[in-house]
Amino acid sequence: MGARVSMIDLPPVSGRFDGVEHLFPVRVYFEDTDLSGVVYHANYLRFMERARSDMLRCAGIDQRAAHEAGEGVYVVRDIGIRYVAPARLDDALVVVSRVLRVRAAAVNIQQRVMRNGELLTQADVEAAFVTPTGRARRQPPEWVEAFVPLVWKGN
Repeated sequence: MGARVSMIDLPPVSGRFDGVEHLFPVRVYFEDTDLSGVVYHANYLRFMERARSDMLRCAGIDQRAAHEAGEGVYVVRDIGIRYVAPARLDDALVVVSRVLRVRAAAVNIQQRVMRNGELLTQADVEAAFVTPTGRARRQPPEWVEAFVPLVWKGN
């Protein structure tokens, strides 16, 4: 028999790449819903933020190190969101993220919240890299290099 794993040893929830798409699992908890029992609209943004952060980590981009070194951080510069259908308590969702475009100081990412293949919410996000004082700056070259092979070339 193998060694027993304690609950303390379990890794945190993480996503993975399937080709160039990043898949991030999300479970809907009571705190995510409103009085009508559906996910409160702003919580989709939280799900997507977690998925973007995980996507960067999976791509080898260390946001924390850049922040701690005083290089800068990503901020959401622009977002367009469309709600299609509601998610409900205990739903198992997947946030699918695609890099659409990489520029010197920004990256455009499309994110879809899905339930069993059904589109619930879609957002187009522009994340800009900024200095600690909030001025736009070029993202680290190795980050651009990490993004280039991940750019979605589909329709």
